[in-house]
Amino acid sequence: MKQITEDTNSWNESIHETNNSVVTEFIFLGLSKSRELQIFLFLFFLVFYIGIVLGNLLIVITVTSDSYLHSPMYFLLANLSLIDLSLSSVTAPKMIGDFFSKHKVISVKGCFAQIFLLHFFGGSEMVILIAMAFDRYVAICKPLRYRMIMCGNVCVGIVAAAWGTGLLHSVSQLAFAVNLPFCGPNEIDSFYCDLPKVIKLACTDTYQLNIMVIANSGVLTVCSFVLLIVSYTIIVLTVQLQRCPSDRSSKALTTLTAHITVVLLFFGPCILIYAWPFAVESLDKFLAVFYSVVTPLLNPIVYTLRNKDMKTALRRLRKQNVNSIVRS
Repeated sequence: MKQITEDTNSWNESIHETNNSVVTEFIFLGLSKSRELQIFLFLFFLVFYIGIVLGNLLIVITVTSDSYLHSPMYFLLANLSLIDLSLSSVTAPKMIGDFFSKHKVISVKGCFAQIFLLHFFGGSEMVILIAMAFDRYVAICKPLRYRMIMCGNVCVGIVAAAWGTGLLHSVSQLAFAVNLPFCGPNEIDSFYCDLPKVIKLACTDTYQLNIMVIANSGVLTVCSFVLLIVSYTIIVLTVQLQRCPSDRSSKALTTLTAHITVVLLFFGPCILIYAWPFAVESLDKFLAVFYSVVTPLLNPIVYTLRNKDMKTALRRLRKQNVNSIVRS
Protein backbone atom coordinates (compact mmCIF):
# COMPACT_ATOMS: atom_id res chain seq x y z
CA MET A 1 0.00 0.00 0.00
CA LYS A 2 2.86 2.32 0.89
CA GLN A 3 4.54 1.50 -2.42
CA ILE A 4 1.32 2.30 -4.31
CA THR A 5 1.00 5.64 -2.50
CA GLU A 6 4.62 6.51 -3.29
CA ASP A 7 4.10 5.58 -6.95
CA THR A 8 0.93 7.68 -7.08
CA ASN A 9 2.69 10.70 -5.57
CA SER A 10 5.57 10.26 -7.98
CA TRP A 11 3.13 10.07 -10.90
CA ASN A 12 1.29 13.21 -9.71
CA GLU A 13 4.56 15.09 -9.39
CA SER A 14 5.54 13.98 -12.89
CA ILE A 15 2.19 15.12 -14.28
CA HIS A 16 2.52 18.43 -12.41
CA GLU A 17 5.99 19.02 -13.87
CA THR A 18 4.73 18.10 -17.34
CA ASN A 19 1.73 20.41 -17.06
CA ASN A 20 3.93 23.27 -15.95
CA SER A 21 5.92 22.95 -19.16
CA VAL A 22 2.93 22.31 -21.47
CA VAL A 23 2.22 25.94 -22.36
CA THR A 24 4.74 27.09 -24.96
CA GLU A 25 2.52 29.73 -26.55
CA PHE A 26 -0.41 31.97 -25.76
CA ILE A 27 -3.52 32.48 -27.87
CA PHE A 28 -4.95 35.97 -28.41
CA LEU A 29 -8.74 36.16 -28.57
CA GLY A 30 -8.41 39.46 -30.44
CA LEU A 31 -10.92 42.25 -30.77
CA SER A 32 -13.70 40.41 -32.59
CA LYS A 33 -14.65 37.00 -34.01
CA SER A 34 -16.77 38.49 -36.80
CA ARG A 35 -15.03 38.07 -40.17
CA GLU A 36 -16.63 41.20 -41.64
CA LEU A 37 -15.68 43.30 -38.62
CA GLN A 38 -12.13 41.94 -38.71
CA ILE A 39 -11.73 43.12 -42.32
CA PHE A 40 -12.96 46.58 -41.31
CA LEU A 41 -10.65 46.65 -38.27
CA PHE A 42 -7.73 45.52 -40.43
CA LEU A 43 -8.19 48.47 -42.80
CA PHE A 44 -8.88 50.87 -39.93
CA PHE A 45 -5.77 49.97 -37.92
CA LEU A 46 -3.59 49.69 -41.02
CA VAL A 47 -4.43 53.31 -41.89
CA PHE A 48 -3.83 54.32 -38.27
CA TYR A 49 -0.45 52.59 -38.13
CA ILE A 50 0.70 54.12 -41.42
CA GLY A 51 -0.34 57.49 -39.97
CA ILE A 52 1.65 56.76 -36.79
CA VAL A 53 4.79 55.87 -38.76
CA LEU A 54 4.57 58.81 -41.17
CA GLY A 55 3.46 61.37 -38.55
CA ASN A 56 6.09 60.58 -35.96
CA LEU A 57 8.89 60.15 -38.52
CA LEU A 58 7.90 63.50 -40.02
CA ILE A 59 8.33 65.19 -36.63
CA VAL A 60 11.72 63.52 -36.07
CA ILE A 61 12.96 64.48 -39.56
CA THR A 62 11.61 68.04 -39.32
CA VAL A 63 13.18 68.68 -35.90
CA THR A 64 16.48 67.15 -37.01
CA SER A 65 16.73 69.02 -40.33
CA ASP A 66 15.37 72.45 -39.35
CA SER A 67 17.89 74.57 -37.42
CA TYR A 68 15.08 76.80 -36.09
CA LEU A 69 13.80 73.83 -34.09
CA HIS A 70 17.12 72.97 -32.47
CA SER A 71 15.89 73.83 -29.00
CA PRO A 72 15.28 71.76 -25.84
CA MET A 73 11.50 71.58 -26.31
CA TYR A 74 11.72 70.19 -29.84
CA PHE A 75 14.61 67.90 -28.96
CA LEU A 76 12.35 66.33 -26.32
CA LEU A 77 9.44 66.31 -28.77
CA ALA A 78 11.52 64.37 -31.32
CA ASN A 79 12.37 61.81 -28.65
CA LEU A 80 8.69 61.57 -27.68
CA SER A 81 7.79 60.86 -31.31
CA LEU A 82 10.50 58.21 -31.55
CA ILE A 83 9.18 56.52 -28.40
CA ASP A 84 5.56 56.72 -29.63
CA LEU A 85 6.56 55.09 -32.92
CA SER A 86 8.44 52.34 -31.08
CA LEU A 87 5.65 51.79 -28.54
CA SER A 88 3.04 51.35 -31.24
CA SER A 89 5.31 49.07 -33.30
CA VAL A 90 5.50 46.61 -30.40
CA THR A 91 1.81 45.67 -30.74
CA ALA A 92 0.24 47.15 -33.90
CA PRO A 93 1.97 45.08 -36.66
CA LYS A 94 1.19 41.81 -34.85
CA MET A 95 -2.41 42.89 -34.28
CA ILE A 96 -2.88 43.89 -37.93
CA GLY A 97 -1.39 40.62 -39.18
CA ASP A 98 -3.54 38.55 -36.82
CA PHE A 99 -6.78 39.81 -38.37
CA PHE A 100 -6.23 37.27 -41.18
CA SER A 101 -4.96 34.48 -38.91
CA LYS A 102 -7.19 31.71 -37.62
CA HIS A 103 -4.85 31.06 -34.74
CA LYS A 104 -3.59 34.25 -33.15
CA VAL A 105 -0.64 32.84 -31.23
CA ILE A 106 2.55 34.15 -29.66
CA SER A 107 5.31 32.17 -27.98
CA VAL A 108 5.87 32.54 -24.25
CA LYS A 109 9.25 34.14 -24.92
CA GLY A 110 7.71 36.44 -27.52
CA CYS A 111 4.99 37.37 -25.04
CA PHE A 112 7.49 38.37 -22.36
CA ALA A 113 9.55 40.24 -24.95
CA GLN A 114 6.41 42.21 -25.84
CA ILE A 115 5.77 42.99 -22.15
CA PHE A 116 9.39 44.08 -21.70
CA LEU A 117 9.29 46.46 -24.67
CA LEU A 118 5.89 47.89 -23.73
CA HIS A 119 7.03 48.81 -20.23
CA PHE A 120 10.43 49.95 -21.49
CA PHE A 121 8.98 52.47 -23.94
CA GLY A 122 6.06 53.33 -21.63
CA GLY A 123 8.38 54.10 -18.70
CA SER A 124 10.64 56.16 -20.97
CA GLU A 125 7.68 58.18 -22.25
CA MET A 126 6.61 59.05 -18.70
CA VAL A 127 10.02 60.61 -18.01
CA ILE A 128 10.03 62.48 -21.34
CA LEU A 129 6.59 63.96 -20.57
CA ILE A 130 7.80 65.06 -17.12
CA ALA A 131 10.90 66.56 -18.74
CA MET A 132 8.74 68.47 -21.23
CA ALA A 133 6.70 69.88 -18.34
CA PHE A 134 9.93 70.93 -16.60
CA ASP A 135 11.15 72.55 -19.82
CA ARG A 136 7.97 74.65 -20.10
CA TYR A 137 8.16 75.53 -16.39
CA VAL A 138 11.71 76.88 -16.77
CA ALA A 139 10.88 78.66 -20.06
CA ILE A 140 7.85 80.46 -18.59
CA CYS A 141 8.67 80.84 -14.89
CA LYS A 142 12.46 81.36 -15.17
CA PRO A 143 13.01 82.71 -18.70
CA LEU A 144 16.30 84.50 -17.92
CA ARG A 145 17.90 81.26 -16.72
CA TYR A 146 16.38 79.03 -19.40
CA ARG A 147 19.50 78.73 -21.60
CA MET A 148 21.67 77.95 -18.62
CA ILE A 149 19.34 75.37 -17.07
CA MET A 150 18.22 73.62 -20.27
CA CYS A 151 21.63 73.40 -21.91
CA GLY A 152 22.61 70.66 -24.34
CA ASN A 153 24.23 68.40 -21.75
CA VAL A 154 21.16 68.59 -19.52
CA CYS A 155 18.86 67.64 -22.41
CA VAL A 156 21.03 64.66 -23.38
CA GLY A 157 21.16 63.64 -19.70
CA ILE A 158 17.37 63.83 -19.45
CA VAL A 159 16.89 61.60 -22.49
CA ALA A 160 19.49 59.13 -21.19
CA ALA A 161 17.69 59.12 -17.82
CA ALA A 162 14.39 58.49 -19.62
CA TRP A 163 15.71 55.42 -21.45
CA GLY A 164 17.45 54.23 -18.27
CA THR A 165 14.28 54.62 -16.22
CA GLY A 166 12.30 52.70 -18.83
CA LEU A 167 14.84 49.87 -18.71
CA LEU A 168 14.83 49.75 -14.90
CA HIS A 169 11.03 49.82 -14.78
CA SER A 170 10.71 47.06 -17.36
CA VAL A 171 13.29 44.80 -15.69
CA SER A 172 11.64 45.27 -12.29
CA GLN A 173 8.28 44.29 -13.80
CA LEU A 174 9.59 41.09 -15.35
CA ALA A 175 12.05 40.02 -12.65
CA PHE A 176 9.47 37.89 -10.79
CA ALA A 177 7.26 37.03 -13.76
CA VAL A 178 9.58 35.27 -16.22
CA ASN A 179 9.80 32.13 -14.07
CA LEU A 180 6.05 31.76 -13.51
CA PRO A 181 4.70 28.28 -14.36
CA PHE A 182 2.01 28.12 -17.06
CA CYS A 183 0.04 24.90 -17.41
CA GLY A 184 -3.16 26.19 -19.02
CA PRO A 185 -5.44 27.84 -19.90
CA ASN A 186 -3.36 29.86 -22.33
CA GLU A 187 -5.92 32.28 -23.84
CA ILE A 188 -5.41 36.03 -23.46
CA ASP A 189 -8.53 38.11 -24.01
CA SER A 190 -6.69 40.86 -25.84
CA PHE A 191 -4.55 41.44 -28.94
CA TYR A 192 -1.21 41.75 -27.14
CA CYS A 193 0.56 40.56 -24.00
CA ASP A 194 0.47 42.68 -20.89
CA LEU A 195 1.54 41.67 -17.41
CA PRO A 196 -1.82 41.87 -15.55
CA LYS A 197 -3.46 39.51 -18.07
CA VAL A 198 -0.52 37.11 -18.37
CA ILE A 199 0.02 36.55 -14.65
CA LYS A 200 -3.65 35.57 -14.31
CA LEU A 201 -2.81 32.45 -16.36
CA ALA A 202 -0.02 31.28 -14.06
CA CYS A 203 -0.50 28.00 -12.18
CA THR A 204 0.40 29.51 -8.84
CA ASP A 205 -0.75 32.14 -6.37
CA THR A 206 0.00 35.53 -7.96
CA TYR A 207 -1.50 37.77 -5.29
CA GLN A 208 1.86 39.24 -4.27
CA LEU A 209 2.88 39.70 -7.90
CA ASN A 210 -0.37 41.56 -8.59
CA ILE A 211 0.38 43.85 -5.65
CA MET A 212 3.87 44.44 -7.04
CA VAL A 213 2.45 45.37 -10.47
CA ILE A 214 0.06 47.87 -8.85
CA ALA A 215 2.84 49.26 -6.65
CA ASN A 216 5.23 49.54 -9.58
CA SER A 217 3.18 50.56 -12.61
CA GLY A 218 0.04 51.86 -10.89
CA VAL A 219 1.62 54.06 -8.24
CA LEU A 220 4.32 55.28 -10.64
CA THR A 221 1.69 56.25 -13.21
CA VAL A 222 -0.61 58.01 -10.73
CA CYS A 223 2.25 59.90 -9.02
CA SER A 224 3.69 61.01 -12.37
CA PHE A 225 0.25 62.14 -13.54
CA VAL A 226 -0.42 64.14 -10.35
CA LEU A 227 3.04 65.73 -10.58
CA LEU A 228 2.42 66.76 -14.18
CA ILE A 229 -1.04 68.19 -13.49
CA VAL A 230 0.30 70.23 -10.53
CA SER A 231 3.22 71.44 -12.65
CA TYR A 232 1.03 72.54 -15.55
CA THR A 233 -1.42 74.20 -13.16
CA ILE A 234 1.44 76.29 -11.72
CA ILE A 235 2.65 77.15 -15.23
CA VAL A 236 -0.82 78.21 -16.41
CA LEU A 237 -1.31 80.35 -13.32
CA THR A 238 2.10 81.94 -13.87
CA VAL A 239 1.17 82.78 -17.47
CA GLN A 240 -2.11 84.31 -16.33
CA LEU A 241 -0.46 86.39 -13.58
CA GLN A 242 2.42 87.66 -15.71
CA ARG A 243 1.74 90.81 -17.65
CA CYS A 244 2.94 89.49 -20.98
CA PRO A 245 1.92 90.73 -24.46
CA SER A 246 -1.22 89.01 -25.63
CA ASP A 247 0.49 87.24 -28.55
CA ARG A 248 3.22 85.81 -26.28
CA SER A 249 0.67 84.74 -23.69
CA SER A 250 -1.50 83.14 -26.38
CA LYS A 251 1.47 81.22 -27.81
CA ALA A 252 2.43 79.95 -24.33
CA LEU A 253 -1.14 78.80 -23.59
CA THR A 254 -1.39 77.07 -26.98
CA THR A 255 1.82 75.16 -26.31
CA LEU A 256 0.67 74.25 -22.82
CA THR A 257 -2.69 73.06 -24.13
CA ALA A 258 -0.92 70.71 -26.53
CA HIS A 259 1.28 69.36 -23.73
CA ILE A 260 -1.65 68.85 -21.34
CA THR A 261 -3.67 67.10 -24.06
CA VAL A 262 -0.83 64.64 -24.68
CA VAL A 263 -0.46 64.00 -20.92
CA LEU A 264 -4.18 63.21 -20.59
CA LEU A 265 -4.13 60.95 -23.66
CA PHE A 266 -1.17 58.97 -22.36
CA PHE A 267 -1.87 58.75 -18.64
CA GLY A 268 -5.65 58.29 -18.79
CA PRO A 269 -5.55 54.73 -20.22
CA CYS A 270 -2.46 53.83 -18.15
CA ILE A 271 -4.18 54.72 -14.88
CA LEU A 272 -7.31 52.78 -15.79
CA ILE A 273 -5.29 49.71 -16.88
CA TYR A 274 -2.76 49.54 -14.03
CA ALA A 275 -4.27 51.44 -11.10
CA TRP A 276 -8.05 51.08 -11.45
CA PRO A 277 -9.21 48.27 -9.12
CA PHE A 278 -12.37 47.36 -11.07
CA ALA A 279 -11.33 45.77 -14.36
CA VAL A 280 -13.90 45.58 -17.17
CA GLU A 281 -12.83 43.37 -20.09
CA SER A 282 -14.56 45.39 -22.83
CA LEU A 283 -13.17 48.64 -21.41
CA ASP A 284 -9.70 47.08 -21.11
CA LYS A 285 -9.69 46.28 -24.83
CA PHE A 286 -10.77 49.80 -25.74
CA LEU A 287 -8.09 51.29 -23.48
CA ALA A 288 -5.47 48.94 -24.94
CA VAL A 289 -6.34 50.08 -28.46
CA PHE A 290 -6.35 53.73 -27.38
CA TYR A 291 -3.01 53.41 -25.58
CA SER A 292 -1.15 51.48 -28.28
CA VAL A 293 -2.64 52.86 -31.50
CA VAL A 294 -4.72 56.00 -31.03
CA THR A 295 -2.46 58.01 -28.69
CA PRO A 296 0.72 57.59 -30.80
CA LEU A 297 -1.24 58.95 -33.79
CA LEU A 298 -2.85 61.85 -31.92
CA ASN A 299 0.46 63.10 -30.48
CA PRO A 300 1.93 64.27 -33.83
CA ILE A 301 -1.46 65.70 -34.84
CA VAL A 302 -1.71 67.69 -31.59
CA TYR A 303 1.83 69.03 -31.83
CA THR A 304 1.72 69.93 -35.53
CA LEU A 305 -1.78 71.40 -35.78
CA ARG A 306 -1.52 73.46 -32.57
CA ASN A 307 2.10 74.59 -32.96
CA LYS A 308 2.94 77.49 -35.28
CA ASP A 309 6.68 76.78 -35.23
CA MET A 310 6.13 73.18 -36.33
CA LYS A 311 3.72 74.21 -39.10
CA THR A 312 6.21 76.82 -40.34
CA ALA A 313 9.04 74.27 -40.25
CA LEU A 314 6.93 71.76 -42.20
CA ARG A 315 6.25 74.38 -44.87
CA ARG A 316 9.98 75.11 -45.11
CA LEU A 317 10.74 71.38 -45.39
CA ARG A 318 8.12 70.96 -48.13
CA LYS A 319 9.48 73.98 -50.00
CA GLN A 320 13.03 72.59 -49.82
CA ASN A 321 11.86 69.24 -51.19
CA VAL A 322 9.94 70.89 -54.02
CA ASN A 323 12.97 73.04 -54.94
CA SER A 324 15.29 70.02 -54.90
CA ILE A 325 12.89 68.09 -57.18
CA VAL A 326 12.66 71.05 -59.60
CA ARG A 327 16.47 71.40 -59.74
CA SER A 328 16.92 67.73 -60.42
